[in-house]
Amino acid sequence: MIKQLTLGLTLLLLSLGSQAQQTIRFAAEDGVEVTADHYVISTQKPYLILLHQAGSSRGEYREIAPKLANLGFNCLSIDLRFGDEINFIKNQTAIDAVAKGKPLSMVDAQKDIKAAIEFVAARSQQPIILLGSSYSASLGLMEATHNFKVKAVVAFSPVEFSNELSVKDSIHNIYVPILALSTKLEYREMSNLLRDVRKNHLILFKPSLGEGAHGAQTLWASNPNHKEYWMVLTQFFSQLNLKK
Repeated sequence: MIKQLTLGLTLLLLSLGSQAQQTIRFAAEDGVEVTADHYVISTQKPYLILLHQAGSSRGEYREIAPKLANLGFNCLSIDLRFGDEINFIKNQTAIDAVAKGKPLSMVDAQKDIKAAIEFVAARSQQPIILLGSSYSASLGLMEATHNFKVKAVVAFSPVEFSNELSVKDSIHNIYVPILALSTKLEYREMSNLLRDVRKNHLILFKPSLGEGAHGAQTLWASNPNHKEYWMVLTQFFSQLNLKK
């Protein structure tokens, strides 16, 4: 019955109209101007901070964020400095970082995530959830390990991405609920990455229908089995205890 209700909710949110968004800017600790799309539905609702994959931008979430807002979340979709362009949306944070001569690596993008968390925390007392895609999913897991302002993580296709650090070693003490999703081919690598995480905090998912798509793009309607991913995501959200 619960699964049927969740599926019904999933189909409903996929059919609902778009939520209005405002493009905003705030500063990272090193002075880089972070650009983000802000979707606000209520000051009493929790926040999702949406993080894109490599070579991408906040445009990765133009289709996804309104549907997440329909589920009852304020959303902040940010341009990370390690990125470029997707869906005709140029990565303005990367452009600003280049103009200011600031570091542009995947690891340096952590500064942009921290700035987004501080931006939200300064304006809302509601819970914050990080939703990441590929390398940014790993950064989100790392941030949640030591940042008590983060109450949960959704990680699409998390990966080891740097010779400078080990994501697996960095996150073994993570304490917040995690939903980790991948394609069928990525599942073994993802499972190994999260092997040392407390199992009572962790849900792993791979599709039963089709292969899936890398990162959060698997939620796009163009992915043949996107509804399966949306169903698992809505179930995860419904089970979270998001008290302040």
